[in-house]
Amino acid sequence: MFRKDFVAIALLLTATQVGAEPLTATQYGDFDRYVLALSWQTGFCQSMHDRNRSEPEECRLQQETANKTDHLTVHGLWPGLPKSIAARGVDDRRWMRFGCATRPIPNMPEVKAGRKCQAAETGLSLEMANKLNSVMPGAGGNSCLERYEYAKHGVCFGFDPDSYFGTMVRLGGEVKRSALGTFLAQRYGQSISREDFDAAIAQAYGKQSVKAFKLTCNGNPAYLTEIQIAIKAAAINTPLSADAFLPQPHPGNCGKQFVLDKVGN
Repeated sequence: MFRKDFVAIALLLTATQVGAEPLTATQYGDFDRYVLALSWQTGFCQSMHDRNRSEPEECRLQQETANKTDHLTVHGLWPGLPKSIAARGVDDRRWMRFGCATRPIPNMPEVKAGRKCQAAETGLSLEMANKLNSVMPGAGGNSCLERYEYAKHGVCFGFDPDSYFGTMVRLGGEVKRSALGTFLAQRYGQSISREDFDAAIAQAYGKQSVKAFKLTCNGNPAYLTEIQIAIKAAAINTPLSADAFLPQPHPGNCGKQFVLDKVGN
């Protein structure tokens, strides 16, 4: 059997694990990366409280779980700036702010972050919606995070909704089951160093992958709210491995030491 046959089989098996076809952009596909955004849900909820923001339903209902990696939840999957859109004078900053609503193209209807439920329904199958709800607490209900994410980062690429969200479900699960996920579970509720966090990344995916991970923290002392991971566009439909990542220009704002917040803190 030729190598390309192995690759084709791997792609099929990876996709069918979450019941979706491989993720494919039918337009504006000339980008080199995705950013997988994973929330540390307890920290995210604490940051909403600390910033005097309206507490989402999923934060009010948040409960302790036996499996601490359950607190590592899916936020989104963001395609990088396509070359064809950059050629129209759009830079990365504007692209990340407006996504599919960027002008002059793609110029799709903009949905405000504070009005997520005004976004159109995604068209997710019931099966995939159930899988997504288990890893994205803001999906469905009164938060409508999945509608907002698809409107801003998915619809203009022509992504099949099940494939788009199925890819998030799969990738989030892979991170949870990695050495990094084990590290987060073991250090739940503790103060950790960025050095130890980076060592867990290196154990999971190799030392060269450390710069692909950007961390966002809030508060003083700092506590983790989000992990953003840069993944090669060409590797999005295969299991995460040492050669799947791309470096990011900034490591984030968490500094040398930060806390993995617990429920109720």
